[in-house]
Amino acid sequence: MQLRDARVVLTGASGGIGQAIAAALCAAGARVLAVARDQQSLLPLLARYPQNLCCVAADLTSPGDRRKILAAATALDGVNLLINAAGINHFAMLEQLDDSDVNAMLAVNIGAPICLTKLLLPLLKQADSAMVVNVGSTYGSIGYPGYASYCASKFALRGFSEALRRELADTRVGVLYVAPRATRTSMNSPAAQALNDALKANVDDPQAVANAVTHAIAGDRRDLYLGWPERFFVRLNSLLPNLVDRGLRKQLPLIRRLSHKPENEHLKP
Repeated sequence: MQLRDARVVLTGASGGIGQAIAAALCAAGARVLAVARDQQSLLPLLARYPQNLCCVAADLTSPGDRRKILAAATALDGVNLLINAAGINHFAMLEQLDDSDVNAMLAVNIGAPICLTKLLLPLLKQADSAMVVNVGSTYGSIGYPGYASYCASKFALRGFSEALRRELADTRVGVLYVAPRATRTSMNSPAAQALNDALKANVDDPQAVANAVTHAIAGDRRDLYLGWPERFFVRLNSLLPNLVDRGLRKQLPLIRRLSHKPENEHLKP
């Protein structure tokens, strides 16, 4: 896909990765409809790219707000790229989470992208070439303690992407699944950052992730897994899960010690 010809609906646009993707797309000449609950952080980008960027405030879990996104996308003179980048993450052991935390993660991370994609598919199918991009996670391939509900939602998003790609195989709409590793955004709670630091985990800059995503879109890729050795561990987990089990069990005392009950939701890019 030629990015300069892209007409984009981007969710999670006010988050770290989402905002970086919006900037990269606008710089390439795309027209972007940025969807976010809080648009304040997008004001500098709006001032920089007034011809390329417009915003709509929406709660992705609300059917009425999703219809508002559809109306705005239709006014954009059609859409050929949908990027589902919004999400919620909590670092906590399962028994530390309230039901509301679990339900919110499932609603935003998997329910919203499925329903919004369904709503926008007729518009996407009208384009000469179109793509749905679902931003998942390395944790959509590796179940990790302290992130059980989040992993469940991202495993589901990966499965949705695979099935949708096959469902649309005889159309002009492609599907790209993106799996970032840990990224430096406000989505990381202090406890999650402490875990990353203790494990000496690689943490990417949002701009690096955005650049990789836009290159994958331009190259009509079907999947993108970021980071080494994370890509190796994804493969290892699929082939030798018992080996990964043993490695992660050694980390359990540290994970339990650093986990805590999250007090606030953090919207992902």
